[in-house]
Amino acid sequence: MTTLADLEAVALGCVACPLASGRTKVVFSAGNPAADLMLVGEAPGRDEDLAGEPFVGRSGQLLDRLLAEELGIDRTSCYIANVVKCRPPGNRDPDPVEVATCRHFLESQVELVAPKVIVSLGNFASRTLLGVTEGVTSLRGRAYPYRARVLVPTFHPAYALRGGGVVVAEMRADLIRAKKYLP
Repeated sequence: MTTLADLEAVALGCVACPLASGRTKVVFSAGNPAADLMLVGEAPGRDEDLAGEPFVGRSGQLLDRLLAEELGIDRTSCYIANVVKCRPPGNRDPDPVEVATCRHFLESQVELVAPKVIVSLGNFASRTLLGVTEGVTSLRGRAYPYRARVLVPTFHPAYALRGGGVVVAEMRADLIRAKKYLP
């Protein structure tokens, strides 16, 4: 693919895995395709599947608030994507075949956007991008090299909504860590 628009057009018509049959919309991305900061989540949830945009429900509202408060930006100033582009049934984790089938989209998004920093949101995105089995609780608190970029793992906003103030405070610290690597 030569452009994000070309890549998105292919993704919108993709039926390569079983997730395609249950989706309402392909959730390709949101935000600025020239951003220095990229956020990567796991997969669309119900609200995202209906809207066709990542992080639009309660999790998205928390993420928007944290971006504003800790980085001084809104979602239009960063690029937001997910590991897979279609909603898994019942909001389950994507299975290995679904990830493998969809992975080229995310890898191409990373290359085309060329962010300086990637923040992985939650266990699934962090494990997938870093190629590790450790969970985000043990991964967070540090920055990792990733394809000539910096990757900062943090909790998924949905987990923070359930986990309370301590988890939100740790997300804030991770976003501040990511900010140190931004120009």
